[in-house]
Amino acid sequence: MSMRNKIHKVFSNNQEPTSINTISYVINNFDNFDGEKGSRNTIKKISIENYSFNVKSFKVPHLINRVAYSFFRKSKANRSFEYATILLNNGINTPKPLAYFEYSNFYLLNKSYYVSKQLDYDFTYRELVNNKNYPNFDTILREFTRFTFDLHEKGINFLDHSPGNTLIKKNESTNKYDFYLVDLNRMKFHQMSFKDRMKNFSKLTPRKEMVEVMANEYAKLFGESEKNIFNQMWLFTEEFQKKFHNKIAIKKKMFFWKKIYRDS
Repeated sequence: MSMRNKIHKVFSNNQEPTSINTISYVINNFDNFDGEKGSRNTIKKISIENYSFNVKSFKVPHLINRVAYSFFRKSKANRSFEYATILLNNGINTPKPLAYFEYSNFYLLNKSYYVSKQLDYDFTYRELVNNKNYPNFDTILREFTRFTFDLHEKGINFLDHSPGNTLIKKNESTNKYDFYLVDLNRMKFHQMSFKDRMKNFSKLTPRKEMVEVMANEYAKLFGESEKNIFNQMWLFTEEFQKKFHNKIAIKKKMFFWKKIYRDS
C-alpha cells in the first residue's frame, strides 16, 4: 500500500521535528486510539507527547469514487486541508490544519485522514436549536448571522452549513463569540447570489422563530427587505426539512425489510 501525506508548511517550519513524527505515529496507530465512530467516518481526539490532535478518518470510498478521487478529484482529506487554509487566509476561523494523509491500493485511494489542532470550544450551534432558553440566545444567534454574512461577502459557500459544523467559543477579551467551521470538504468559492445566500441557511434549524431572528439581522447587513429575506430563508428551510424527513422515512422502511429478511 502506497502512502502520500502533506504537512502544513507553517506547522512544519515552526515546530520541532518530533511533532511531525508524532503525527505520523498517530496515523500509523490510529486504530489503537479511542474515538467516535460514525456511520461514515471516525473522529478521534488524540493527546500525545504534549500535543493534542483532532483526526478524522474518512470511510473507504466505493469503487467509482476511489477512481474519481485518485485521478479526477481531490480526496475529502485533501480538500479539508486546503479549504481550512483558504478559510484562515480569509480571516474565517477553523481549527488549525496540520496534515492530511492518503493511502492507496493499486493506485486507487483507500484510507485518508485529516489532522487538525484540537480546539477546546464551549458549544455548537446545535445547542441553540435544542434549547431556546440557552443563555444569551439572541446575542449568539445574531452574531452567528453576521458571521455567516461575512462568509457570503467573501464568496465562501459552505455547503455543509449545519447545526453541528459550527463550533462556538466565548471570547473573554472581547465579550463576544468566535465561530469555527468544521467538516470542511464540501465548499464552493464564488460570488454568491441572493438565492445562494438564502439557501445556505436551509440546514441550520427547523425552528421558525430562529429563522425570523436570522432574517432580521441579515436584513440589516444586506440590501433586501427583511420580509423577502425571511420568506426565502423559510422557503428553503421547509424544502430541506421535507427532503430530510422523507429520507429518514425511506431509511426506516429499508431497515424494516432488511430486518425481516435477516430474521426469516
